[in-house]
Amino acid sequence: MAGRAQRKGLPKRSAGILMHRRANGELLVLLAHPGGPFWRGKDVGAWSIPKGGIEAGEQAEAAARREFAEETGFSPSGVLHPLGTIRQRSGKVVEAFALEGDFDIDQFRSAVVEIEWPPGRGRVQSFPEIDRLGWFAFPMAREKILPAQLPLLDRLEVLASA
Repeated sequence: MAGRAQRKGLPKRSAGILMHRRANGELLVLLAHPGGPFWRGKDVGAWSIPKGGIEAGEQAEAAARREFAEETGFSPSGVLHPLGTIRQRSGKVVEAFALEGDFDIDQFRSAVVEIEWPPGRGRVQSFPEIDRLGWFAFPMAREKILPAQLPLLDRLEVLASA
């Protein structure tokens, strides 16, 4: 289906989890910094929720859990709360879910991807999908997260205060 969707000009779909917890009465969110040479040295506006592609026939919730586990090494359990969708600058549509939980970022291990780097040189190199994770309070998270994903923080804030 993904191939057909792309041939028809439909946007690529992803699913992800915005994990959150409270510490000292403050709401914190878990964000991931993408690995690889393109993102090296980029910080503000570069972080993301752990997410990835939805496979043909796969439900968004299952994809979100699978991708979170692949990107962090931690299998999330618990109830997923829909945060809706956002469209990133690339056109990719991301369906996001909130999950209250805790994760020791010192235990994280990311899946590895292979890409041609530098482009056009024919040399394939391996890089982690994400190179680090961080727990951030909302003011810092708003600076770190990709601008297109800011609405997810707003939606989580409303959900968490209900």
